[in-house]
Amino acid sequence: MKFEPTPLLGSYVINLDLREDERGFFARSFCAREFAAAGLQSNLVQTNMAFTKSKGTFRGFHYQLPPSAEVKLVRCVRGAIYDIIIDVRANSPTYKQHFGVELNQDNRSALYIPHGFAHGLITLTDDVEVHYLVSQFYDAKQERGVRVTDPMLKIVLPIKYEHISAKDAAWPDFDENWHGARLYEKQH
Repeated sequence: MKFEPTPLLGSYVINLDLREDERGFFARSFCAREFAAAGLQSNLVQTNMAFTKSKGTFRGFHYQLPPSAEVKLVRCVRGAIYDIIIDVRANSPTYKQHFGVELNQDNRSALYIPHGFAHGLITLTDDVEVHYLVSQFYDAKQERGVRVTDPMLKIVLPIKYEHISAKDAAWPDFDENWHGARLYEKQH
């Protein structure tokens, strides 16, 4: 695997190291030793999949507060998405900044999302499947979200969203206290 740092501290785009021949290729998509050697969390406890029928569907921005804060490894295995993260760690030099990258079935890239990042995506094609590895179990009491239209964050999507859940459309404006920005100061 090839770990490429993004502009947001602690997050990485991970590209596969393909071993190709006339049959196709083989590649590791996760290796605890390689993640640990790169300084990334490798204790991943749950795998999730999301299927989205329609292009222009927005999902997110989701995350969990400590002690249930999650690391995520996200890969699009069918179709294409624009995956976006927002640093919500008040002590971070990239606080309130966001980064986006296209993940699709052809580039096979993944996005490593550390603790303290809100995560969202917009589907760029119909019939999209996204595969997630996460470091914590879902904890509804610690769940938070950021609204894609929050004027302070100025998120620009590559296409207009046509579909969004009522829950994702109703997250409150970014507030350091409610969003738990200071809770990440003790985390790395």
